[in-house]
Amino acid sequence: MATRPRSRRRPPNIILMGIDSLRRDHMSCYGYHRLTTPHIDRFAQESTLFEQTFSAHIPTTSAYASMLTGMDVFTTQVVALRHKGPLRPEVSTLAEILREEGYNTTCVGFSGNPSSRGFDNYLDYAGWGSWNEGRSPKAQNLNEVAIPELERLARKRKPFFLFLRHMDPHAPYLPPEPFERMFYHGNECDPKNKSMEPVMAFKPFRDFFASWMPPGITDKDYVIAQYDGAIAYMDAAIRSIFTAITSLGLDDNTIVVINGDHGETLYEHECYFDHHGLYDPTLVVPLIIRYPGHLPAGKRVRGYNQHKDLVPTLLELANIQRDDIQFDGRSLLPMVRGEVPSHESEIYLTECTWMRKHGWRTPEWKLIVALEPDFHFKPEVELYNLVEDPEENHNLAESEPGVVAMLKERMEAWIAKREAETGLPNPILNQPGWHGREGIDYFTSSQQAYDTLHIGDPAQAARLQSRSRE
Repeated sequence: MATRPRSRRRPPNIILMGIDSLRRDHMSCYGYHRLTTPHIDRFAQESTLFEQTFSAHIPTTSAYASMLTGMDVFTTQVVALRHKGPLRPEVSTLAEILREEGYNTTCVGFSGNPSSRGFDNYLDYAGWGSWNEGRSPKAQNLNEVAIPELERLARKRKPFFLFLRHMDPHAPYLPPEPFERMFYHGNECDPKNKSMEPVMAFKPFRDFFASWMPPGITDKDYVIAQYDGAIAYMDAAIRSIFTAITSLGLDDNTIVVINGDHGETLYEHECYFDHHGLYDPTLVVPLIIRYPGHLPAGKRVRGYNQHKDLVPTLLELANIQRDDIQFDGRSLLPMVRGEVPSHESEIYLTECTWMRKHGWRTPEWKLIVALEPDFHFKPEVELYNLVEDPEENHNLAESEPGVVAMLKERMEAWIAKREAETGLPNPILNQPGWHGREGIDYFTSSQQAYDTLHIGDPAQAARLQSRSRE
């Protein structure tokens, strides 16, 4: 069983690895058939692993806003990738809270985003890439910045909070050798293979794909193998961070967290090699926390939780009380101790990346409602039975109108409740120009969205994810 934090000379350090676009079900410690994360697997054996952690607010900007504040989308008012302006000043970030508690704070790889407010230091590294630039050692680039900073922070008298944003599972998937061929053998340009034809026919993304996929690519399995290889490469590089933590004598008094901001859709649901769509490959993320003597080693926790629960958990582990902040999330420690089986299992979902939708997920059902037509020409309402159809392939919206009505009623009741509690509107309902295209507030047809949206190269993708629009 977990124990309460013991008295000590100083509060624990906190290292939070926020891994972009990491699918939980592509990690071997979560049961994936490929050995993609052997070093994280070993870390998990020393840690508490959470099996049902959800990124409720897709994509990066809104997900990190929740992860780094302990609040949901109603409180943060951050719902879009291209969030306009800063984070609300009424909302405190984990970096701000810890700095007030006497911590040194450093952020690596996430400067300029509204969700990263409040760190003392911001360090960047090369976290993108293209076919012409060659294989992309993103994780090693991070190590070359992060490990010296870890050494510097360890020399200080104050405790520290180090946030690392890993980018390897995020497209472009360009792991260095030998990880490129670790999970693939064959001819990725075999003309008999037609699996990449629909990918390259998708006009909004095809130029971006062509900028980093091999010329003439025909086999989707090669691209999936690159994603898995990128995870394995990152895992090997993260081993260097674990080694540094141990060598610096930080193990016993450092909370180390691995969390994903969101997952990734590979070849499912026509949302090719990206992280839009309110389907489970995008929503379910890893969460693993190690704190020797305070969290049980090798424990797997099955209860539901969300990003908003992380900050309250870390503050309780660090024995920091902030009665002036009413978090939307709750500490996970009662779940770890077996005092409660789960946090809420019905979850309100939002997405404002390349589509603007919201939804309601229960252990049995998934409801997705489009707030405007999307560029995949999907129906306005989608309903999936997660028990009988866990891959969400069979839309039951037309055949189960009663279930749709019931879930809509529950979702709308939750929205009304949160709006009343916060005194703020649901931000997903008011996002003119969320897609960044001048002169268009909202799309009126799928064809308009398809003809308008476009991403051309990794540099453009990087810009979309880094800077808020003032």
